[in-house]
Amino acid sequence: MFDLDRWREIFQSINKNKLRSALSGFTVAFAILLFTLLFGIVSGLSNTFKDAFVDDAQNSMFVRVWRTTKPFKGLQKGRAIQLTNEEYNYVTDEYGKKIQFKTARIYKNFNIKYRNKANNYNVRAVHPDHQYLEKTKVYEGRYLIGRDLKEKAKVIVIGRLIKEDLFGERPALGKRLNVNGISYKIVGIYSDDGGDNEERIAYIPVTTAQMIYGNNDHISQIFLGYNPNLNLDQAVAFGNQLERDLRKKLDIHPDDQSALSVRNMAEANKNVGQFMGILYAIVILVGSGTLIAGIIGISNIMIFIIKERTKEFGIRKALGAKPSSIVAMVVQESILITTIAGYLGLSLGTYILSLIGDSLEDDYFIKDPSVSPTIVVGATIVLIIAGLIAGYLPAKKAANIKPIVALSAD
Repeated sequence: MFDLDRWREIFQSINKNKLRSALSGFTVAFAILLFTLLFGIVSGLSNTFKDAFVDDAQNSMFVRVWRTTKPFKGLQKGRAIQLTNEEYNYVTDEYGKKIQFKTARIYKNFNIKYRNKANNYNVRAVHPDHQYLEKTKVYEGRYLIGRDLKEKAKVIVIGRLIKEDLFGERPALGKRLNVNGISYKIVGIYSDDGGDNEERIAYIPVTTAQMIYGNNDHISQIFLGYNPNLNLDQAVAFGNQLERDLRKKLDIHPDDQSALSVRNMAEANKNVGQFMGILYAIVILVGSGTLIAGIIGISNIMIFIIKERTKEFGIRKALGAKPSSIVAMVVQESILITTIAGYLGLSLGTYILSLIGDSLEDDYFIKDPSVSPTIVVGATIVLIIAGLIAGYLPAKKAANIKPIVALSAD
């Protein structure tokens, strides 16, 4: 394998026959290039779906209500549905084993002021579990805790951009904010991967909001994280059962989709998984066809090369060369061309993906198209093995021909 003279002969053969060597390499390079581009684009689509849910837990489930659009049990349509602590407690008590995290949400928009700086911000009243469902990253202080809810404390956790708007570079932790005329103490500052809008939200205890802003037990939404031990089918079934039970409890027509809905991330994850599975199957099918075409191309070219060099092999055998040395030389040449061409195809494909990546994201929502090196290296290895076989079989046949027959070959 490391015979210097043999390698010299291989490079002399490649140099002498540039066109056939280029054709052999082009077949491999094109196959790997196309394979890389296809997998890269599908990977970019997968990144797009992942990015869409980056700021929420993957096991999220939202219970939302509006007005009824169908009469039911003597009740007229157009009735406003209101969630309360009763429904929240019912859900958590009834399905406790299927729930990992839970929180209610109350949505408000208030003017928040600190000294001479003020602006309007979204304020959400929540339970402590909301931190994990929203993937909130507290980098100063703490998040809301159970004691805050029990004491109906006037405490607030603010986003990074609220802190920058109102405090700039000055410390904010422990300071007091005027929230629509009520004083709240800042106990935490957080960041969120969901973007600027998510970092301009403030969080307060749900019990505090119910006491101050309405003196009632109303909530806007129930936000759950189903038990991650549930598979997707079980999680979807849980969401459907939850929706049916809440419809019965709130006297909503079973087919009234507008009055109540459960947005279940399990359904989205299942649909995305099925869609991506189909895409990958298509890519594997097309990519396999490309690789097979590359293998056939290598085989045809190698058969032609061996036939062209039959007389050369006859002379080598007449001079005492062993058949095994002739076979090894051809196989090494085939592997060398295949390896170099595969690397060039991979490099070009990766470069093209990096070059068009931004435009794909802007125009087609394909984010960071790339391909796993393992996949492409695996495809290249397949082609190298194919090149080995393509070179070995005809070379062995030619090497076993008697010198007199080889020399008289056309």
